[in-house]
Amino acid sequence: MARWRPDARERLVVAALDLFTEQGYDNTTVAQIVERAGLTRSTFFRHFPDKREVLAAGQDTLSRLLAEGIAGAPEEATPMAAVEAGLENAAGVFTPFNRELAPRLGAAIAASTELQERDALKQVGLAAAMTKALRERGVPDPAAGLAAELGVLAFKTAYARWSRQENAQGDDEQGMAELARSALHELRTVATELR
Repeated sequence: MARWRPDARERLVVAALDLFTEQGYDNTTVAQIVERAGLTRSTFFRHFPDKREVLAAGQDTLSRLLAEGIAGAPEEATPMAAVEAGLENAAGVFTPFNRELAPRLGAAIAASTELQERDALKQVGLAAAMTKALRERGVPDPAAGLAAELGVLAFKTAYARWSRQENAQGDDEQGMAELARSALHELRTVATELR
């Protein structure tokens, strides 16, 4: 077994998702994940504190990119325009690898209450990162919190649409950034109709 390869994190995620799909989350151990990935327990724990966190891989990066996008929006940007900038900035991390894993990730989460709870905490973390970034721009509450929550909902909507697209590079395939912008605009329109 090779001691180090640069794709260890991806290999652990794939192995975990395969095992969660085959035998269920509760019946899968860290030992089985590392064996399937061809890695060691110490490598696993360098990347993840426990098996539940495998499915939240990238949350810190996503939160950081959302916040950086909001912070980097033009000074005159409205709160929603800043959120849109955050979504566009974060969209760049989504690769064909993410799309390939999306159906298995969704199935694993749907089959486990513990993973559903972890997924909900991930959404809370993303909203908190965006809210903080908006507050740092001078957006007061509750506007900062509401804009961030709409951003999270737009992200979830865009991710669901993006992950359902065909892997082929067809003309009708939309990128994650375009889908996030579209979802955010849809939500803004719906919100104005809630009188």
